[in-house]
Amino acid sequence: MTTTTTTARTHAVVESPYGPLTLVSTDGVLSGLYMSGQRHRPAEETFGERVTADEGPFPEVVRQLTAYFAGERTGFDLPLRLEGTAFQRSVWDQLVRIPYGQTWSYGELAARLGKPNASRAVGLANGRNPIGIIVPCHRVIGASGSMTGYGGGVDRKVRLLAFESGKEPAVGAPEALF
Repeated sequence: MTTTTTTARTHAVVESPYGPLTLVSTDGVLSGLYMSGQRHRPAEETFGERVTADEGPFPEVVRQLTAYFAGERTGFDLPLRLEGTAFQRSVWDQLVRIPYGQTWSYGELAARLGKPNASRAVGLANGRNPIGIIVPCHRVIGASGSMTGYGGGVDRKVRLLAFESGKEPAVGAPEALF
């Protein structure tokens, strides 16, 4: 006898200072945060039914994102469902350890994983991060300090890092995401 597991997926789209963000929920837990034009963004039809941002897990996600963009929050406290390989999940687990306003190089991240020669693999896993901003893959840079690839676009990466370092103003209105 074969049993199949079905998952319920929903999504909502909210505005941000970096363009529209698509929030995806799998079985009531945040499993995706994608920017428009993002590299490795799954097909829209995989996001499930579109709902409003005040349904499912989305109100708390929006509340924390709003506080982040207003400069009132430096980290997130949300249940996440990160779907990927064991290696990808280990990389994403390290990403949330990068302090707000700081950066690590791909090599530094690889060394922290105990795989000092895996900076390329770390970069590939970083690029597949399904929950951008909240799992801060934008905080990883090239060894020389260069702004190498970012799934949401290098311009957004530069802006997010400038924002976190205080060089770009926070969005003051708490309603910024609505």
